Parts: sequence; C-alpha cells; structure tokens
Amino acid sequence: MDEKDFDLGKGIEVLQRTPGIIRAWLEGLSPTWIDSKEGPETWSPFDVLGHLIHGERTDWIPRAQQIVDGKGHLPFPPFDRFAQFRESEGKTLKDLLDDFEEEREKSLRVLRALDLTDAELDLTGTHPEFGAVTLRQLLATWVTHDLGHLAQIARVMARQNSKSVGPWAKYLSILHRP
Repeated sequence: MDEKDFDLGKGIEVLQRTPGIIRAWLEGLSPTWIDSKEGPETWSPFDVLGHLIHGERTDWIPRAQQIVDGKGHLPFPPFDRFAQFRESEGKTLKDLLDDFEEEREKSLRVLRALDLTDAELDLTGTHPEFGAVTLRQLLATWVTHDLGHLAQIARVMARQNSKSVGPWAKYLSILHRP
C-alpha cells in the first residue's frame, strides 16, 4: 500500500467521529479516570484532549492551507507539543470537550470547502524536521494522529487496573506499553 492509497473521504469519517468518541468515553467520569497518567512525563486523557485542541487550532488546517495557498516552500511554523498544559489551565473537562468539538467542526468545514483534487493532495509543504511533505501525507497523519491518541486514552485508562486484574494482566496487551 503506498501513500496514494489514502482516501480523504474515508479519513474524514474518522476525523468527524473523534470528538464524539472522546466525549462518550470521558464525559461524566470521575477525575481519577480523567487525570490519571502512566507515569512521570506522560499525559492524562485531559492532557491528550488539550493537545488535540491545540492541533486543531495551529497544525492540521493551517498547514494544509499554507500548502494550498502556494506557500509550501516556506517552513511550517513549529508545533508546540506541550502547549496544552498552558492552554488548558483553569478549564474543565466539559470546556475541553466542547472546544474540541467546535474546533474540529470548523476544521472539517474548511477541509471540505477546499474540495481538494488528487493533484492538490500531491502539493508539498516544508516540515521543519522532515523537509518536503505532501498534503496527502499531512492529512493521512492527521487521521493516524487521532487514532493514536484514542489508543493512548484507552491505554492510560486501562492501566489504572493493571494491578487489580491479577494474573490476567499476562493476556491484556493494552497493559504492556511498548
């Protein structure tokens, strides 16, 4: 399978569902579920949600627009992978869930309005670390990034029971972080 196999319509199917999945998983849960981490310098589900919001505002669509607007030769602005700690300060889980849903809806409206052709998906931008990347790669990464963080949230939550499951831990691969 090569990168051209990425289907934007199928990618949007995932992107539009991510906010609802996270809301269904986290809304109404006790803080223990929301604030738990896997260890030092790891992220809680709350932190992951803040990170996703920051990405909506500063990464995916701004970079896609930079490429489509013919400014792909300019390096993308660096992405602050830890901005959520500052930006989520003082906010509730409900605030973040609502913000993510709203930001994702805006992003998808913009993405759909771009009405990208196959040729446009081959346009390139300049990543500060990787160099030339295609719009197709950027959008495929967005989808995969969502799925990775959904898996991360599930793993962080599952690990809260890692000692309680006793000998079954051996068979629960989600408890064994690579």
